Amino acid sequence: MSQDRTGSSAAEERRQSGADPLGRAMLAHHRDTPGQLTYRDGTERRDGNVAEFYFSSPESWDRETIDGLERVADAEPVLDVGCGAGNHLLWWADRGVDAVGVDASPNAVLAARERCEVRRTSRRSGEAAERGLEDVLVGDMFDLPVPTDAFGAVHVVGTQLGLGRSLVGVRELLVEFTRVTDDGGVAVVDNYDPTRLDEDFFGYRPDPREGIAHRCFHLEFERETDDGEPRREIGRTLQFLLCSPARLREAVIETPWDVCGVSRGDEAAHYRAVLEKTG
Repeated sequence: MSQDRTGSSAAEERRQSGADPLGRAMLAHHRDTPGQLTYRDGTERRDGNVAEFYFSSPESWDRETIDGLERVADAEPVLDVGCGAGNHLLWWADRGVDAVGVDASPNAVLAARERCEVRRTSRRSGEAAERGLEDVLVGDMFDLPVPTDAFGAVHVVGTQLGLGRSLVGVRELLVEFTRVTDDGGVAVVDNYDPTRLDEDFFGYRPDPREGIAHRCFHLEFERETDDGEPRREIGRTLQFLLCSPARLREAVIETPWDVCGVSRGDEAAHYRAVLEKTG
């Protein structure tokens, strides 16, 4: 896999691909219609677990997830980059936190909008219930459709930072997060530390550099059409950079960001990091 690809070229590929299996799976689940999401890497397959990953109850979330949500809430307004079906937007709305969601998937955005509208309709008396559909936007995280200096925090989980594909691409993302946040900006991001992974990790691709690896797979969504015929939608191959916390600190060099904290369970490969603008 070429390592000279920048975040901009990856963004261009996303614009050129019309397939949206993950978003369609979220929308189908939200509307209670049948379908099956599958992660594929060659002959290997994994269940997409749409209900568990994108519609889970906050009672099932781990402490690190809640800590990250609370940390950005303290610096509201929050921009949830890659908001998916809106689970975190709903959590913030229940607590009166000002938040806007952005996702590259039109179908995921539609699902999030419908869920937020249902919540708004059922809770007319609360301030959070007055949020409108314009608070969930379709957009690319390399070119966010929001004004400069509009947010106090960005929340970017689901290892989406790795879609930068390289440390240079991650740095390019951080430049865009710099643009949309104010001088006291905070960011919560996550990734997998390859020093704690082995080649059995789904989609794993090694790299000779310490603390660097890659992950590749694509998604497929299959469902029956109204006339009972199966229909399969196949997405493009996704390429993620996996980097250790030390490598993440290397990526923030020459940006206004500093890695101020890393949290993860004992021996866990997955971690969350809190970044703060240091000027």
